[in-house]
Amino acid sequence: MKIVVLDGYTLNPGDLSWKGVEAFGVLKVHERTAFDNDTIIKNIGDAEMVLTNKTPLPKAVLENVPNLKYIGVLATGYNIIDVDTAKDLGIVVSNVPIYGTQAVGQFTMALLLELCHHVGDHNTAVKNGDWTNSKDFCFWNSPLIELSGKTLGIIGFGRIGQATAKIAKAFGLHILAYNRSQDLRLESETLKYVALDELLEQSDFVSLHCPLTESTEGLINSKSIAKMKDGAFLINTSRGGLIVEDDLKKALNSGKLAGAAVDVVSTEPIKRDNPLLEADNIIITPHIAWASREARARLMQTTVENIEAFLEGQPIHVVN
Repeated sequence: MKIVVLDGYTLNPGDLSWKGVEAFGVLKVHERTAFDNDTIIKNIGDAEMVLTNKTPLPKAVLENVPNLKYIGVLATGYNIIDVDTAKDLGIVVSNVPIYGTQAVGQFTMALLLELCHHVGDHNTAVKNGDWTNSKDFCFWNSPLIELSGKTLGIIGFGRIGQATAKIAKAFGLHILAYNRSQDLRLESETLKYVALDELLEQSDFVSLHCPLTESTEGLINSKSIAKMKDGAFLINTSRGGLIVEDDLKKALNSGKLAGAAVDVVSTEPIKRDNPLLEADNIIITPHIAWASREARARLMQTTVENIEAFLEGQPIHVVN
C-alpha cells in the first residue's frame, strides 16, 4: 500500500509522529504541495491512499490518479475535495469530524478576553517604557471590560459553540444561541435559543461557530451589522467567508462595532489588500484556533483509525 501525504507540515511540523500511518504501508510525506493540478498529480503518483489538509483534489486531479482508492482529509471541512467525482470513481473520502472542540472553544475565549483587556498591547507598552515613564502607579491604553452579566451570542451551536458556551458561563456571561436545530435540554436560566435577529440585537459579543455554506456565506454584512448593538464586538474562529470583510472594516472604522477578533479570513494566507488589515480595533490571528498539540494529536489518531477501518472494509467518517 502506497500512502502519500500532500501537506504534512501543518498537522505535524515535527512534534508528532507518522508511525501510526506508516504501519499501513509505504509512506511519502510532502511537507507542502503547490496548488496546481500537475504538481498535485505528480506528488500523488501511483499512490492508493492520499492524505490532505488543504491541498485541493478537484475533478481534473482525481481523473488522472487511477490507483487512488482512499482520501483522508486531515481536517473536518472537506470542500477542497470534489466528493461527487470521487464517489463516481469509487474513491472513499473520510474526514476527522471531532478533534479541536476544546481547543477552538478555549481560543475563542482567549480572543474575547484580549478584546476586553488588550493584554498584548499593554505588555508591549510596558516593555517600550510607558509604565516606567508613567506619573501614576498604573495606566491603561484602552477600556477594560468586565464580562460578568454581559451577553454572548453564539451563531452555530454545535459541539464547538457548546464548548465555548460552557467556558463563557464560568465568566458570568449570559448565552444566546442560534442554530438550525435546537436541543432544548441545553436551555437554562443563563442560556436560551433565539432567532438570529434577536441574537444580533441583544448580544454584547457575537461569536461565529457555523460552517460555511451557501446560506451562511456573507452572513455578517452591512445589514446584519446594523442590527447589532452599537459598541458590540465580533469574534470569528469558524470560516472567513462568513463575513463580508469590507463591511466589517467600515463598521469598525466608523465605531459602530467596538472591536473584532478573527482567526480566519476569506483567503488564506491573508492577502496584503485584505480590508481587515486597514480596520481599527481588530485582532487577526493566522488560523491557529485548532492547532494545539493535543488537538493535532487527536486528529492524527483519528486519521489512523479512519485508515484502519477502510482497510477492514468498514470505512468510517465517510463524507461521500
